[in-house]
Amino acid sequence: MTEQKKKPSARRRARECATQTMYAWEVSKNAPDEVELAFLVDNPEESKGADLPYFRKLFRQTVNQLDAVDAALAPELDRSLEELDPIERAVLRLAAYELLFERDVPYKVVINEAIEVAKAFGAEDSHKYINGVLDKVAAHR
Repeated sequence: MTEQKKKPSARRRARECATQTMYAWEVSKNAPDEVELAFLVDNPEESKGADLPYFRKLFRQTVNQLDAVDAALAPELDRSLEELDPIERAVLRLAAYELLFERDVPYKVVINEAIEVAKAFGAEDSHKYINGVLDKVAAHR
């Protein structure tokens, strides 16, 4: 019996797309609108099956609320945000935004989704670090 790979939910795909876009935004230093459009145009397969309105909201609002997001993360980190791997930083910022501003999403869902996205895109054990930091941020929610 072969194990079927479960298709990611539309929200998970939105979070994955937002992570990739946040990374591209940080690396390119281009305007958020340009980076978002470029991601959608250049990666139609990546965005397939994603909740695009949630992707846009998550990316745009994380950028708009970056000062508050970074302020919530900073005391929970063992190093500065700039020293984090760019993928870890993107995952943490997006999840912290959700924890702070998307109150309809349960914190356990936010943390679990961030762990799964980190497993997909981050370094080997980055999901453990993400989990630890977000647990602390969620405690102040």
